[in-house]
Amino acid sequence: MKRRTFLKAGPVAGAVLAVLPSSAARALEQKQSSLPDDFPLTEVTIAGLQQRMKAGELTSRGITQLYLKRIEEVDRAGPKLNSVIEVNPDALFIAGMLDDEREQGKVRGPLHGIPVLVKDNIDTADKMQTTAGSIALEGHVATKDAFIVARLRAAGAVVLGKTNLSEWANMRSTNSSSGWSSRGGQTRNPYFLDRNPSGSSSGSGAAVSANLCTVAVGTETDGSITSPASSNYIVGIKPTVGLLSRSGIIPISSTQDTPGPMARTVADAAALLGAMTGVDDADVITRESPGKAHADYTQFLDLNGLKGKRIGIEKKPQSENRYINVLFDRAIATLKAQGATVVEVDFIDKFSDLGEAEFTVLQFEFRETLNRYLSGAKAKVKSLRDVIEFNKQNPEKAMPYFGQDILESSEAKGGLDNAEYREALKKSSTGSREIFEAVMGGDQLDAICGITAGPPCSIDVIYGDQWGNVSATTPAAISGYPHISVPCGMVHKLPVGLSFFGRAYSEPSLIAIAYAYEHATVNRAVPGLVERYLG
Repeated sequence: MKRRTFLKAGPVAGAVLAVLPSSAARALEQKQSSLPDDFPLTEVTIAGLQQRMKAGELTSRGITQLYLKRIEEVDRAGPKLNSVIEVNPDALFIAGMLDDEREQGKVRGPLHGIPVLVKDNIDTADKMQTTAGSIALEGHVATKDAFIVARLRAAGAVVLGKTNLSEWANMRSTNSSSGWSSRGGQTRNPYFLDRNPSGSSSGSGAAVSANLCTVAVGTETDGSITSPASSNYIVGIKPTVGLLSRSGIIPISSTQDTPGPMARTVADAAALLGAMTGVDDADVITRESPGKAHADYTQFLDLNGLKGKRIGIEKKPQSENRYINVLFDRAIATLKAQGATVVEVDFIDKFSDLGEAEFTVLQFEFRETLNRYLSGAKAKVKSLRDVIEFNKQNPEKAMPYFGQDILESSEAKGGLDNAEYREALKKSSTGSREIFEAVMGGDQLDAICGITAGPPCSIDVIYGDQWGNVSATTPAAISGYPHISVPCGMVHKLPVGLSFFGRAYSEPSLIAIAYAYEHATVNRAVPGLVERYLG
């Protein structure tokens, strides 16, 4: 979850963090790392790897070895991106087994032999821990794979390792630095290492962007996939809540939580999404997905995916910053040039007072769902209260920079039969869906489009994030509807994403739209791992 949701409720527009004006006297310090720039898998796609494995040019074991070396060079020894919290000691063995299957003529599908990183709040029943970045859960090894991890293994993916995240998926403090956890430290942005990668799927976003893996899995409650996708200049899909199972994932909200794919291309994100779908008896909301889910979302990739589409655009300027607005104007021009009809909509103000209700819902549900997860886990803490007490007993390690006010305020809430919870849920979840449906139905829209987030802010573990409140995440998050972010452009060499979101289970249409936009613009750029940004 993105922490700024708690502090600012504006969804798609509003004031933006100050972006320094263009000036010949202001330059970016190109203090590049000493890493070689000839990494053989740079920007490689799933389809590209499959072609090379089929041709015998590469093996899964060889690919996995290359990524493990890359993680060591970039994440640990070199620039210290700090995006991978742990690597899978069995990754090479698993890759070798999948190579054996291929030699025997068995290829399970498009993910066969493809290394995938998984966020560290997702259970893996192997030798790796699942901790949500918290030292309170250090040593916790899950006894069962999360449903989506089991699906990935069945699809032939190599679980390469776990990624760092904002501790407790940013449900710890209103003063936190996104991408920091007591177990994993601070993840950094691969474009400028002193910039924030955003959260909470910080490690997944940074690792994908820096080519430490082919694709990764993140989780989102509000913005935790799409915001780091924007800040790390990749593609992130926050699916409809119910499309993917949440069982085996350290939770925040039964209403809003969902895992989702993070990739460098829409095609790769679509391939990863399809591999994870399926009805899970342990997550009842997935029972709503039959007939609406697809095992293969790559079938919806369409270069003409914008032709004839009606796209809603907020009437108000996206930002008070002209550079953000220039990017968005260019995006709108592209939509029109690709055959879409752009419709101005009055959308922002309708969501402006839902932020407080959303946070109330999350506090209640966090306490309830986390207690349920911990009670069944083989961990030293068995409840949210235990976590709070552990942190109090270990302040130097657990809370060296900021506190745990969100943990404490969530613990103070009652059960889900509380009137405060029911009223907040009706206002945020039900109310947001009514707004969404009215706007989209009234104008017969296929999607609504906006800037995902402002450029990444500086890392500040002392005072916390200083994000602006340009954000397109909240409407789709609180309604449970799908949301895709793709690279939109740079503001002074800082990444900015573009969002498309629509009705429940409209992933096929959104993927087609995002794919057409991606190929019409080709905005994605390889990060330079520059030490620091100077304006």
